[in-house]
Amino acid sequence: MDSLGPDDPRRVGSYQLLGRLGEGGMGRVYLARSERGRTAAVKLVKEELAREPEFRRRFTQEITAARRVGGEWTAPVLDADTHAATPWVATGYVAGPSLHEVIAKDHGPLPDASVHALAGGLARALQAIHAAGLVHRDLKPSNILVTIDGPRVIDFGIARALDSVTAAGDGLTRTGAVIGSPGFMSPEQVRGERVTAASDVFCLGTVLAFAATGRMPFGTDDSGAHALMFRIAAEEPELSGIDGGLRALVERCLAKDPAARPQVAELVALTEEAAGLRPWLPGELLELLARRAVELLDAETPHGAAAGGAAAGGAAGAAPGPAYGPPPAGAAPQAGPYTPTGMQPPPQQQHQQQYQQHFGTPPQQPAYGAPPTAHQPPYGTPPPSPPYGQTGWQTPRPGTPRPIRPLATALQVLLGVYTAYVCLQAVQELSLIGKLSDAGSTWSMGGDLDRMENLTAGNFLIFAVVAVLWSVWFYRLRTNAEAFAPGQVRYSPGLAIGSWYIPVAQLWFPLQIVNDIFRVSSPYPHQARPPVGYGPRPVTYGKGVVYAWWTLWIGSMALAVGTAEDWEPGSDIDAAGQLVLLDLLFSVVLIVTSVLALLAVQQLTTLQDQRLKGRA
Repeated sequence: MDSLGPDDPRRVGSYQLLGRLGEGGMGRVYLARSERGRTAAVKLVKEELAREPEFRRRFTQEITAARRVGGEWTAPVLDADTHAATPWVATGYVAGPSLHEVIAKDHGPLPDASVHALAGGLARALQAIHAAGLVHRDLKPSNILVTIDGPRVIDFGIARALDSVTAAGDGLTRTGAVIGSPGFMSPEQVRGERVTAASDVFCLGTVLAFAATGRMPFGTDDSGAHALMFRIAAEEPELSGIDGGLRALVERCLAKDPAARPQVAELVALTEEAAGLRPWLPGELLELLARRAVELLDAETPHGAAAGGAAAGGAAGAAPGPAYGPPPAGAAPQAGPYTPTGMQPPPQQQHQQQYQQHFGTPPQQPAYGAPPTAHQPPYGTPPPSPPYGQTGWQTPRPGTPRPIRPLATALQVLLGVYTAYVCLQAVQELSLIGKLSDAGSTWSMGGDLDRMENLTAGNFLIFAVVAVLWSVWFYRLRTNAEAFAPGQVRYSPGLAIGSWYIPVAQLWFPLQIVNDIFRVSSPYPHQARPPVGYGPRPVTYGKGVVYAWWTLWIGSMALAVGTAEDWEPGSDIDAAGQLVLLDLLFSVVLIVTSVLALLAVQQLTTLQDQRLKGRA
């Protein structure tokens, strides 16, 4: 890790930068620490890419999809701002070297058992990436980090955004250019064809060959990019030194025809046992990883980072200037205690100086080691510029979740009233069926029909009130979910509510939104209920109730169309009986749907209650 330079920002969003990890075709990558102390890798996009509207659009789409990828075999996306002057994305920092560094510098080729375990981890990473609707497109050793627990894949969802500017011909890239690393591309990438998940499988094969032999299967970088791409498209790989089952696996992955390559699910099954191998690396590599982890703990906040954050708050590349020490000659005296040049002030003094730079003298001193207090600026003074990429100084982004239980309770009471009303309507329909069976050849029960029509009108009235309250509750549910996990809930809040009233959209959109809300609202990832031993278990049912309610909801909408025909006195007895039976069926379905809706409201509300308690 290199120290921050004069052209590097000191803060990005809520992340304080500690050092520069590297630089690539997309931009610079920094080691950073969040306000809560989590270590992250923050990538700042190049300015020339940031000026491309199509890149921003694709970058936003890919980051949104990448948020849905789990973090077991990948570096999870923690935060991003794709609309900032310089877009950025923060991912979980993986304390380990890249596979390229391990093979080319630290160790050399890995033993077969380690390569099998590597294949298992990468197959599972690709499975998670593909499940989120992404294709990595640039799987290579430098995008694979090696940890004690297994490999981690990074930079998924980025290459496709870069691909949006490859045909621009505006100096950023050349027309007909391709995205990928020449030695680790698939034949379809080389030929400029459509790239699918099978392309990642081919790249996986080249990575495994490199890990097992220490060389690329289609030639070295010295061969030239065009020669490498020709061999990938037309020649067989060089796999000498790879034997047995590992060779067969690599050969299948490197098939020229995408249809001949194994599916990722098959690779997961084939490597099931190897993926769980612990330890999966040779002893000398494990020792190296342990030393790297200790070095990370020693990473200190750079000199002047706190004050530098303010200087870098407007745009990337702003010089931070001296943070502490005597002011430059001719400059106004700096507020706060004097600290000799080259010495790091204690945390209390850092916080005091940072606050005074923005707001003036604070009313009280924060406790030693405590974070800066978010005081409001003096009355009439405009707030300072926010930290780099953030929407406001110490303003939660994208919002603060609010309690939903009062709305849910009101909705449940109204749903209970509606259920009781439909039960009364069903009793009347049963009574009418009995009278119809005893009637003569002519149907002349106008009074009974008038009562049924009045009950139906009352049903629609109560249902309309339920629909309004349901919309308000669902909007709060949706906005809370966005606060829990920004960018991980499909569709905008307006479309989330409007889809309930669009006949086509309501068949699918709301269920997708409910699924997203269910996932991001759970305080226990990947499970509907708290694990045993982790406190009370108030949620006693899972997603099944949501799917059952949704199925009956769609069925009730279909029945509503079938029961829309009016009852007419004097109608044929058989025709009238069929209409009443259909109405009775509709009432029964509505009763069950309403009960399941009560349970669904309870389920989703309880999940958000638990999540809110976890954040408190």
